[in-house]
This record gives sequence, structure tokens and C-alpha cells, in this order.
Amino acid sequence: MAVERKFISEGVRKARVEKYLTKELKRAGFGGMDIARTPLGTQVTIFAEKPGIVIGKGGKLVHQLTQDLAQNYGVESPQIEVQQVQNPSFNAQIMAERLANALERGWYFRKAGSSIMRRVMDSGALGCEVVIAGKLTGARARTQKFTEGYIKHCGEPSNTIVEKGYAIAIKKLGVIGVQVKIVPADAKMPDHFAIIEQVKKHPAPKATVTAIGDIALDEPALPDANIDEEV
Repeated sequence: MAVERKFISEGVRKARVEKYLTKELKRAGFGGMDIARTPLGTQVTIFAEKPGIVIGKGGKLVHQLTQDLAQNYGVESPQIEVQQVQNPSFNAQIMAERLANALERGWYFRKAGSSIMRRVMDSGALGCEVVIAGKLTGARARTQKFTEGYIKHCGEPSNTIVEKGYAIAIKKLGVIGVQVKIVPADAKMPDHFAIIEQVKKHPAPKATVTAIGDIALDEPALPDANIDEEV
């Protein structure tokens, strides 16, 4: 059971670190993270829409994050690297945070969900799904789903291809949960196929065979028999 406990503890630590970074880097447009063990320590890669806010003035915020990860979350020798998100419309976590922010500012949930989904699809995504759950219009909780395009819900493609993001919106009636799923434009679906046109091969030209008898050969003339007798 030692191996199982190790995997579970690492998963719990990663979830706690991600929750902490989501809370601390909300203004920077936090778009997810990646943790990898290296010979020198633990490499923590942070994806953000605004890397300058993550770094802070003179690297102060990054230094504070490094200390917190080492002391409060048990990350061994953390080394933080910040990368900018090139296309925020394809990052599910950023879009979920924007949707939650729009709901907190008073947007109607149908308008906010449709706007986020339309922005993702206009960027060239293959599919998008937005799920809003909570007390949307009254005292009774409900779930509203917006779907467009192609989305995988099960199997390995749902874990490797579909980008997922989660966020919460705190309102007077209660907490509203937001989930965004995106299939990027460059995703390769396992059930996608293309028909390749067969190249027509032209037959090789036939070789022309000529009979030997039809060819006039320049043969040397035979000596005359009368000449030999005279000699």
C-alpha cells in the first residue's frame, strides 16, 4: 500500500497547490499549471495570461510563491517558471474564470454562457461546452448547459484532448459553479479519417520489336570464284 499512498499524497498535494495558485493569481489570468520532478528539485510551470503580474515587481511575488510552496505545501525545492498563454480563448481555465467574473458582475447566465461559447468557437475551436450550476434564477438550484461543436465525454480522448476549466461565482443567492470544456482547433480525433485519392498509374510504353529479317545488314561481298581460279 506504500506505492498507492504515495500516488494519493502527490495527487492531493497537486490539487492543493493548484487551488492556492488559482486564488493568488486570479488577477493575472491563471490558466493552469504543470508540476514535474527534476534532479535539481520540483519544476512548477505556471501558465498565465499576464506573466508580469505573476512575477511581480522585482520578482517579489514569485519569491513569495516559492516560499509558500516549500513551507506550506511540502514541495521539495520548487522552481517556478512562468509562461504566457498565447491564445486565451483556447484555455478552459481562463474562460471559466471570465465567465464566473461576468456572473458576479450581474450578467444574465444565458447571455454570459452564450457569449463565452461564441468567443471560443469564433477562435476556431472544434467544440465547446459550458455548464452553469447553482441558484441561477430562484431558490431552487438548477443546471444550464450550452454546447456547440464536437465534444468527447468518455474514453481516453476526454482526458487527453478536451481542455477543462473550473471556477466559482459567489452571489447573494449562493455559489454558482462554472465548468468549461474546449476541444482546440489542432486536436486530432481518433475517429477522424480522410479519404486519399488514388493516383492513377499510366501503363509503361510497349517496346517495339523488329524482326531481324527486316533489317538490311551491310555484309561484306564474298570473293568471286572465278578470281580464285585465275590466281
